[in-house]
Amino acid sequence: MVSPTFDPVSARAALLEERTRLLGEVDETITAPDPMTYGSQAAAASQVFAQQRDLALRDRATQHLELVDAALARLDEGTFGLCETCRRPIAAERLEALPWAAQCINCARGASARR
Repeated sequence: MVSPTFDPVSARAALLEERTRLLGEVDETITAPDPMTYGSQAAAASQVFAQQRDLALRDRATQHLELVDAALARLDEGTFGLCETCRRPIAAERLEALPWAAQCINCARGASARR
């Protein structure tokens, strides 16, 4: 069972707020670079760089959105707050900081060490 300070209503509210923020990031329009005119290679390169940066940020927001959606599903299933690896409770402090956390800190450390 999750720590006694765990509040599913607050967790859901935080997750829904984060989900709304991420949906805004994912839905932002990414503009294509302007057609290159003679002598504007530096400007074109800057535009391409900005577009690639925006695409990478969108990909990151999409991945984060998947984590948030998975956490909301765990709330609905009644498994929120249990580590997906060891099945032990995730510390309430961790869930307050990262409500989408799917692993306890020990398992998350182990997973990042293996990468």
